[in-house]
Amino acid sequence: MKNIVLLFLFITAAANAQINRFFYEYKFIPDSNNKEDVKKEMMLLDIDKNGSNYYSRDKFVSDSTSMAEVQKQIKSGSGSININRRDNAGQVSYKVTKSYPDFKTYLFTRVSMDQYKVREDQKPEWKILPEKQKIGEYNAQKATTNYGGREWIAWFSTDIPFQDGPYKFYGLPGLIVKLEDTTGSHIMTLVGNKKMESPVAANEMDMPGNVRIMGIGGKEIEISKDQYRKLWKDYVNDPTKNMREMMMRNGGSDNTRVSFKVKTQDGKEVSDPNQVFREMEKRTKESLAKNNNPIEPDLVK
Repeated sequence: MKNIVLLFLFITAAANAQINRFFYEYKFIPDSNNKEDVKKEMMLLDIDKNGSNYYSRDKFVSDSTSMAEVQKQIKSGSGSININRRDNAGQVSYKVTKSYPDFKTYLFTRVSMDQYKVREDQKPEWKILPEKQKIGEYNAQKATTNYGGREWIAWFSTDIPFQDGPYKFYGLPGLIVKLEDTTGSHIMTLVGNKKMESPVAANEMDMPGNVRIMGIGGKEIEISKDQYRKLWKDYVNDPTKNMREMMMRNGGSDNTRVSFKVKTQDGKEVSDPNQVFREMEKRTKESLAKNNNPIEPDLVK
C-alpha cells in the first residue's frame, strides 16, 4: 500500500509541474533563390528549473494527435495500424533542448528513417552593444554573434530574468526577445508568454517496442556534429539508402514486413520497390534544392 501511495504522490507532483512558455513567431526563407516566399511557424520555448525546450507548436500538436490515434488502434486489437498525414503537421521538424545550469545543448533532428540527438560543442560568443529599443512591450538591448555560419543580431531584455532564447542561443543577461540573421533569412520574435503545466511530449507516450513511426517517438541516436555532417552528406548523395537497407533486412521476415507506396506527380500509385525509390529520390532532391537556406549552414556543409 505504501508503494501505491508514493506512486500517486509522484504522479500528482509531475502533473503539477509548472513551466514558463514563450511564443516566438519564426519567419524564414527556405529557398535563397526565392526570397519572396517567406514561411511562418509558431515556435515554443518552454523553460523550467531544469532547462528549456524549443520546438514547433504545430508539429507537437500533430505528433501528439497521431500518437494518440496509434495507441487507440493498438488497444483495439485490429492487428493493423493506419496513419494519415495531417495537413498542418508543422514546417519545422527539429527540437533544441538546453539543460541548466551548464546549458548543455542538443539538437534533435531526423535524417531519412533515423532520429538523432546532436551534441552542440559551440557556445555563442556575444558582443553586447549600447543600442537599446523597445521590442513589443519589453525594453531590449542589442548584441551580436557569429554562429553556425551566420552573423546574428539579438535583442535581449533584462525584464525577463532568463539567460536563454530561441534555437541554440543563450548566455545574455536576459531573455532574447528578438533574433535575426543579417541576411533577413531567419527572424524569431517573442509575441507572448504564459505559465502552464508541463506538456507530455509525443516521444514520452507509451508505445510497444515493436512499433516504430517515422518522425514520431522512438529513441534518438546521440552523435557529434562531425558525425552528423557525414550522415547528412551521405544522405544527400543517396537519399533512399536507409530505406533500401531496411527492406533488405526485414523484407523476408514474417514478423516485420516492410512495404512502401507512393503517388507520382500525375497521381499514379506505385508500389514496385525500384519505382518507389526512384520517385522518393527525385522528390527528396527536389526538396533539398528548394530548402537551401538552413538556419545553421555549417551543420550541413
